[in-house]
Amino acid sequence: MKQKRGNLFILSAPSGAGKSSLITALIERNNDMKVSVSHTTRNPRPGEEEGVHYHFVSVDEFKAHINEGHFIEWAEVFGNFYGTSKVVIKNLLDNGVDVFLDIDWQGAQQIRELFPEVITIFIAPPSRAALRQRLIGRGQDESEVIEQRMIEAKSQISHYPEFDFIIVNDDFEQCLSELALITRAQRLKATNQAVKFDHLLKDLLAND
Repeated sequence: MKQKRGNLFILSAPSGAGKSSLITALIERNNDMKVSVSHTTRNPRPGEEEGVHYHFVSVDEFKAHINEGHFIEWAEVFGNFYGTSKVVIKNLLDNGVDVFLDIDWQGAQQIRELFPEVITIFIAPPSRAALRQRLIGRGQDESEVIEQRMIEAKSQISHYPEFDFIIVNDDFEQCLSELALITRAQRLKATNQAVKFDHLLKDLLAND
């Protein structure tokens, strides 16, 4: 039987829209899905673990990875660098694992050039007021940083036409259900099913 190749998904959203929580919840319910652990130069936030949430590296280490061609995409956001490992993504997909990338629109553009089949999903907040309240509620940023994130959110949201799907995260469970529907639909595409049921389809078409 042919090896089923995994699907590659990109989730993008402004800070505070809830994409990380959605990815975590979806993966907890599906053992054949993984989120790619990116490299970053920013400091860990409370509760974040090395190798689980990010690979935390110095700026010099990050730039060395760029020069070595280690990243499939990378970007600078709020003065920090973020990058996605090329080898890790390829190995997961080749082993039939669905992979989620939690990256911004800049990274999404870079990924599309190398993986035209990637499925891109934009997570939008229900309102600017709700987004601001979520950022405040996280208790992670000073007021000046929150205002900067609100400005950046407008820039992020302006790129929504570039994505395949848009989900508004007003009700978390509803949003999670819609995200799961997208992943199921992708798995049921003819190209994926033809590999999964290769033996069955050949048998059905065989001459008696």
